[in-house]
Amino acid sequence: MRHYSHFFPTLPQVHRTTFTRQATNLSHFKARLWQHWLADTPHRRDFGLMDSLPLPVCRFARATFCRRFRYEDTQDTQGVRATYGYDHVARQTFWGLRLHLHVAWPGLITRLTLAPAHAADVAVAPQMLHGQEGIVIGDRNYHSPQLQQQLRQEEPALELLTPYKNKKRDPQPRRSALLSHFRYRIETVNNQLCARFRLKQVWARDLWHLLNRLLRIVLCHTLLLPAQCPVRQLAAATGTTYQINSHIAFAI
Repeated sequence: MRHYSHFFPTLPQVHRTTFTRQATNLSHFKARLWQHWLADTPHRRDFGLMDSLPLPVCRFARATFCRRFRYEDTQDTQGVRATYGYDHVARQTFWGLRLHLHVAWPGLITRLTLAPAHAADVAVAPQMLHGQEGIVIGDRNYHSPQLQQQLRQEEPALELLTPYKNKKRDPQPRRSALLSHFRYRIETVNNQLCARFRLKQVWARDLWHLLNRLLRIVLCHTLLLPAQCPVRQLAAATGTTYQINSHIAFAI
């Protein structure tokens, strides 16, 4: 509330809880505004990255009696409930949600959704990839023959590329290393979100406040880093060339 007070002279007089409630009520408008700005923001619509990161809602010691996000109706948007999940980076269990991101090259967040912490990445992937075209690179958690078959039927213009599930048994380690090289760009976006906006800080009180904060993040945070064309670099590792759509010829 201390920002832009010269444009809104009476803003400092509004109570913090009133301002937060009014900002939360505008979350749907912010989502539409975000999608409107995406159309005018330079990014590759045919090349994206996908990943997830944990969002704890309380300290682990308070998880057994924490009442946050314990909704009974899980079909509604407000019913995204907190569960126990595992943070592979911190190597520890947490209580909360998991934020799933789709980032268009070179680093623009185009989609996000919340899911319970225990939900597997392959279970949320169809929702994140609905209506997408081109190439999307994920990590080893998205490797699933069943998911690949489902996407071929539902999203024929999309190709999901992932390293092999088991690194030690990987039949094509050079291919996996090449995919991981480009996938690391989304780690830069994740680190920016966690560092600048304290995503992993336990602050959330309810889901609408959490969604409102995430929408503010994507509206004000656009990470555009210079990079060479990834399609040409990946195609340099020539294997079997195949056509995804009329604009992309790819070799992996």
